[in-house]
Amino acid sequence: MAKLPAKATTALVGGGRQLPADENPCAVYLSSLSENGQRAMQGRLRGVAEMLGCEDLRQVAWHKMRYQHVQAVVAALRRSGQAPATVNLSLAALRGVAKAAMNLGHMTAEEYQRVMNVPLMRGERVPSGRALPPGEIAALMDACAKDEGPAGVRDAAIIGLLFAGGLRRAELVTLDLADYDGETRKLLVRGKGNKQREIFVNDGAADALADWVIVRGDEDGPLFVPINKGGALQYRRMSTQAVYNMLHKRADEAKVKPPTPHDFRRTFVSELLDRGADIAVVQRLAGHANIQTTARYDRRGDEVLKKAVGLLHLPYQRRELTAEGAG
Repeated sequence: MAKLPAKATTALVGGGRQLPADENPCAVYLSSLSENGQRAMQGRLRGVAEMLGCEDLRQVAWHKMRYQHVQAVVAALRRSGQAPATVNLSLAALRGVAKAAMNLGHMTAEEYQRVMNVPLMRGERVPSGRALPPGEIAALMDACAKDEGPAGVRDAAIIGLLFAGGLRRAELVTLDLADYDGETRKLLVRGKGNKQREIFVNDGAADALADWVIVRGDEDGPLFVPINKGGALQYRRMSTQAVYNMLHKRADEAKVKPPTPHDFRRTFVSELLDRGADIAVVQRLAGHANIQTTARYDRRGDEVLKKAVGLLHLPYQRRELTAEGAG
């Protein structure tokens, strides 16, 4: 674990009273985020607290945080070998706390601007995870087909949308029945930053959804709902963790390596690019704000790179040489 200099630790830990939640910039910042945003940023801030030797976020004097402390965190994370995206996510969390501190009167506008001047870490790494081979997806769908209960139908539809729609699991669980038009196969997706996009569902996923809608019924509410052990549908929204757990269950039944929901998203982007889809179109379908993000998800491997350079022609003809002649 990365460690912070003693000065930073002394300034932010121990001594003084704990602020109530409505005055604590960390608590106020986290409360302003969505459920998924809270989970991600709380994890990053908890990591910072651990760097300070604290087991609880409430043990950190977040209202005393200043430029030098944020800079020390970023430097320590870089030294520990963290990926640029991970470091920048931690920085984004600290910037959010700093903004809340300013709005609560714990930090001046000038001090806040200094925190905002801590630079992002530059550079990129290949995203973690993998693109799923067709055999694994077929095995997962087969595992769903063998489950004759409503969960088998539901899970096949979920896997179908993850693969054929490239949805994030947070987007998946926020879908309502009214968001899908079975006739046009158009699906309204609510993405990051309160943005919406429309995608079209392909034949296989549309068939799986059609079967699920029959099982689910036409009652208004979430498209995907929990199912208890007795097979009864519970008309409330599934959690993102429930989707993750379902994939592990079906992978265990299919005897394949458990995929993450994001593995399906990578597969979606990679396969579309591999089949010649325009990258700008793929960007829109995936809901990426930046086309460079779409390019980073391309996991097609070396064969595609070899094929690309093979399109170039260099007019060169081999000579009949021997090792001695070349000398």
